[in-house]
Amino acid sequence: MADADVPLPPDRLRYLAKRALLGPPLVTERLAQEKLSNPTALGVLASDCISSTAYGTEEMLRILVPVAGVAAFTLLLPVTGAILLVLLLVTLAYRDVVSVYTRAGGSYVVARENLGPRVAQIAAVALLVDYTVTVAVQTAAGTDALISLAHLVGHGYHGIDHLKLPVTVAVVVLLMYGNLRGLREAGRAFALPAYLFMAAIALLLAVGLVRALDGGLPHADTAAPGAVPLGSGGHGWLYGASLFIVLRAFANGGSSLTGLEAISNGVSAFRSPQGRNARRTLTVMSVILGIMVAGVSALAHFTHAIPYEDGNPTVLAQEAHLVFGDGRAGTAGLVFVQLATALILYTGANTPFTGFPFLASFVAEDRFLPRQLTRRGHRLAFSNGIICLTVVSLGLLLLTGGNVDKLVALYAIGVFTGFTMAAAGMTAHHLRSAGPGPGRRSGRRPGRRPGRRPGRRPGRRPGRRAKIAVNLSAAVVSALVVLIFAVTKFTEGAWLVVVVFPLGVWALIRVNRHYRAEAAALENVPAFTAGGPHWRRHLVYVLVDTLDLAAVKALRYAHELRPDEVRALHFVIDETRARRLAARWEATPGTNVPLELVDCPDRRLRHAVVALAARTTADGATALTLLVPRRTYSTPLGRLLHRGTGEQMARALEQLPDVAVTILPFDVSRAVERLRGALRTKS
Repeated sequence: MADADVPLPPDRLRYLAKRALLGPPLVTERLAQEKLSNPTALGVLASDCISSTAYGTEEMLRILVPVAGVAAFTLLLPVTGAILLVLLLVTLAYRDVVSVYTRAGGSYVVARENLGPRVAQIAAVALLVDYTVTVAVQTAAGTDALISLAHLVGHGYHGIDHLKLPVTVAVVVLLMYGNLRGLREAGRAFALPAYLFMAAIALLLAVGLVRALDGGLPHADTAAPGAVPLGSGGHGWLYGASLFIVLRAFANGGSSLTGLEAISNGVSAFRSPQGRNARRTLTVMSVILGIMVAGVSALAHFTHAIPYEDGNPTVLAQEAHLVFGDGRAGTAGLVFVQLATALILYTGANTPFTGFPFLASFVAEDRFLPRQLTRRGHRLAFSNGIICLTVVSLGLLLLTGGNVDKLVALYAIGVFTGFTMAAAGMTAHHLRSAGPGPGRRSGRRPGRRPGRRPGRRPGRRPGRRAKIAVNLSAAVVSALVVLIFAVTKFTEGAWLVVVVFPLGVWALIRVNRHYRAEAAALENVPAFTAGGPHWRRHLVYVLVDTLDLAAVKALRYAHELRPDEVRALHFVIDETRARRLAARWEATPGTNVPLELVDCPDRRLRHAVVALAARTTADGATALTLLVPRRTYSTPLGRLLHRGTGEQMARALEQLPDVAVTILPFDVSRAVERLRGALRTKS
């Protein structure tokens, strides 16, 4: 029969629904991604990073204002300066990462290659937590930007505040749907919001500078209803705030650096030379982020834009309102800033929908997560990873009510743990690298006399000591930020991450131990010999539930195996039914195999089958094959009305070494269709 004449199985209802929702499946050849130019890569990969400008300054003020009062706006600047110093160190460390790991970067790969696979699971958990919280934080902050616009344009209108959580949840579900359809991160559509946001902040800072030089900027009403209460403040270099409070503000402000690792995770998407292009783009992104964070904090210092207890209006929205002023032009500027802010925050929330599934598949390939996470779905996306990310992110949003301040408490620990692992891994890399650098040959060039340059030890890479110093400093500083955050924010939700981290690492290592034990058992293959068969006798038992086409097919197949003996067995669960079956079996012509009734008084079918199989193969020289006819149904009603026991039988017998179970499917629905067609033909 030609291939075109072979009847294909009908599509299942699940597949038809998936095709209707997600579109036709993509073939594997479509998997290749186009490489990104530096400007496009900056827009695509920087969204998560630079969008944190929208809430980083506000999170610092939330800690400082209730303690230091108006002096918090002065104290804000040195705290921002400390964060920019951390930005410098982490940027230098990641420049090193993308130079060395030009195919698959990120802190997980760096830690795995240099610190070992088990230590790398700390980075894996950190990144998975980071990606999960990023979705919740970015979408919640994006909704805050829209609600803040309604507050300021509507002069305090609060009528849509109750929609914050439903809108945020809807955005997450929409992002999940888009990514399940195979939405690609690489493209101008995802680069545009980043450049719009950069333009909006640049306009805000430029107009703010002009107005500051032209007579000063107006102040926000720090006593407005709903604003965070002002503390009494004090004197001294910390303006009445304790070192603990300043450290809390510094930890909160660390959320401004989230997403900095995105370029190292996506370095393979750059055009060649990938390392150099990724390094340049990372530098530009960090410079832009530093300018934006410093500018927003400086505007907060001059305008006294104050956080509100419910998060609306945001500090950035107040700054835009104060800088642009009232009137049509001012309202247009405010709308532009807020819409650009909401758009980049939502776009930044899409980044984890690519990063999380890829990281999960990478960890699963190393056998630290379930293998199901390595499978690509209907549209070539890692569907299982996308669904897992969505479920956990929605759980966080519902648990915190979409409050950005509460979510930030879960945020920076994962972010800075990833920074720590990347920098520590690169430190170990340079400490161990005594040979020639990447891409260099160890031999000397032809025609050059042997020898070495004065002042350089043989085999040492240029700048090695400086790289060690930079990476070690970045690792120590990032680890200190993790410690500060864990201590200062412990009672505000950081305890959850502190508990999740060791449990997550333990779980990943436990999964890996299980996979390794399975592999060791399955790969222990004995040497094949050319001797005779181990068994002297081969028996085939056909389990018969009723006399029908499925049973007849099983009997025919049993004879094709050429065994020493074929037996048809029926285990008696219902004596009346068993007697009727035996009578029909005897009366049916062509059933040359006698039907044997096996007593099963306690109606435990699997136990009775196992006991019979064990007795049959007890001599160690008999092989037994059990044929189980399985009636399949292509319609939901058929599957609902019938249950299959073949797989259960196979699981029950898997411990017996000389027993094999073969399940023979028979499509009942197709047989029904053939019968109906025959009846229609006769009529």
